[in-house]
Amino acid sequence: MDYDEFEEKLSEESNLKRAERRKEDRVVRKIVYVLTVAILIIAGILAISGYNYVSAGLKPLDTNDENLVQVEIPSGSSNRQIGEILENDDIIRDGLVFNYYTKFKNLTNFQAGYYQFSPNMTLDEIGKELQQGGSAVPLDDASKLTIPEGYDADQIGTLVAKKTDFSKEDFLNLINDDTFFKQLEEQYPDLLTDAGNAEDVRYRLEGYLFPATYNVLKSNSLEELITQMVDATNQVMAPYYSTIKEKGMSVQEVLTLASLVEKEGVTTDDRKQIAQVFFNRIEADMPLQSDISILYALGEHKEMVTYKDTEIDSPYNLYINTGYGPGPFDSPSQDAILAVLEPTANDYYYFVADVSTGKVYYAKTYDEHMELVEKYVNQN
Repeated sequence: MDYDEFEEKLSEESNLKRAERRKEDRVVRKIVYVLTVAILIIAGILAISGYNYVSAGLKPLDTNDENLVQVEIPSGSSNRQIGEILENDDIIRDGLVFNYYTKFKNLTNFQAGYYQFSPNMTLDEIGKELQQGGSAVPLDDASKLTIPEGYDADQIGTLVAKKTDFSKEDFLNLINDDTFFKQLEEQYPDLLTDAGNAEDVRYRLEGYLFPATYNVLKSNSLEELITQMVDATNQVMAPYYSTIKEKGMSVQEVLTLASLVEKEGVTTDDRKQIAQVFFNRIEADMPLQSDISILYALGEHKEMVTYKDTEIDSPYNLYINTGYGPGPFDSPSQDAILAVLEPTANDYYYFVADVSTGKVYYAKTYDEHMELVEKYVNQN
């Protein structure tokens, strides 16, 4: 074999090897492609399954099951342990999801005790009750009293009469009883001193009966029930007493403004904006002109406030009177309270809500405000 033939043979062998390598490379690429697609499909399936799993765990176990189940939370229980207890007692779907969700939402400081939960409760509702604390004794003979956010004393009295053996009349009389109030004031001086100095209030404890769920034992007195409500308000307000002083406000003023913000705004963002609008008007010595104040002065709950209504002679009429008024108009939520303490800075003096969508629009001048009223209220 001469040199040329040898070189040609080497070239052919080299080409064959390159072709074989290319073939192997194509096979390898196909295998890698198939494996990658398989891994992505498996990852997608796992992601979807995980999402569905977590989504299901975040929902109430059974939205139609209102039956109360007594649950005991031992002292020192962690969020994970509480989740396991609730899952084992068929209150929630998954204890692990409860554990991570409550930590993500910063729902901490859960209290030991006996509770009554139902499978139709959300994780937020359960978490808030756990923060408020349970009963030291079993609740087999207890009734559950839930005070909605924004309820005034009259509405709370109606609920108390419906859910307990106490009458509405006795409830309203007690929250206005001077002797009982002074006892509470001694127990909660930071919370109630300003309320004790207030003048022309309808109910001394209006705004101080925190909206929450209470377990009322048959052995509880009416005084104990009201004290629970006041204590719950104190627990919410305690971290902010120094902040309130720094702002130059009183607790009575904070809760009064929060009671208006509670009903004037729905979302946290709107409540923070509305709170600043009220502060702007107070600084400008303008009346707050909140319909909530008129309805409270009238002692009515209705949708529309007329021009004649705004002329009612009452210290609670904030269309006529400047400032905060005598005191709170209802029991505000923690969200409304925080909106007052941490408002969103703005230079608005007016706001109006679209009657069809609930969206709130803000204005700096009266003319701008009336244009918004015409567009979003009068034409709907």
